[in-house]
Amino acid sequence: MLCVLVCFMAVLSGRAQTAPYKFDFGADAGVSGYLGETNRSNIYAHPGFHADMAARYIYDSRWAFRGSIYTQSLSGTTKDNADVLPGGAVYDFSSIVSGLTVRAEFNFLPYGIGETYKRLRRASPYLALGLGFGICRTDGKTYAAPTLPMAFGVKFKAAPRVNLFLEFGITKAFSDHFDSPELADLNKIETAFYKNTDWYSNISVGFSYEFGKRCETCHYVD
Repeated sequence: MLCVLVCFMAVLSGRAQTAPYKFDFGADAGVSGYLGETNRSNIYAHPGFHADMAARYIYDSRWAFRGSIYTQSLSGTTKDNADVLPGGAVYDFSSIVSGLTVRAEFNFLPYGIGETYKRLRRASPYLALGLGFGICRTDGKTYAAPTLPMAFGVKFKAAPRVNLFLEFGITKAFSDHFDSPELADLNKIETAFYKNTDWYSNISVGFSYEFGKRCETCHYVD
């Protein structure tokens, strides 16, 4: 499925147009969610806050590359689980996760405002995939791990240099301590590190402002 998606994106990229600005800067905020030992179904059973700031390099009307710094809160309780833990134990947790991400964004439609012949669209859905590093503070201790951020959203160009967007993002943390270390092995069953890890997500709304105008008719003199 990933190969098919990559091929599909490559075909669509052939219709990309040059973007008038090279960069943008913005912020977003929303609610956060969590999947892990204390929550295995409803990711927003215990919503928290999410906020981030980001900058993009706008390659063309299809592709952009984004770096961001974010923070969000996570919480949960095993009272919500249908499974009964050994000894009938009940666990609660709350934590703060912060981190850095770098990701590529792909617009399904040529995104922008311009002449009719360019067939640019003021609104476009997009996908994003990247790499990151997260730091979690819980139970008075700090844990760090690499992360794999993924996102799906919709962009809308409110003005030639102003973008609005709505995004659902989910991040896999390659650690089982982003909720609490005492939750790492509740059922006393050994498992692989890549399976027994935490996930956290966000639904957010935000804006960005473009700058760094490209020269479309530049003339160079030796």
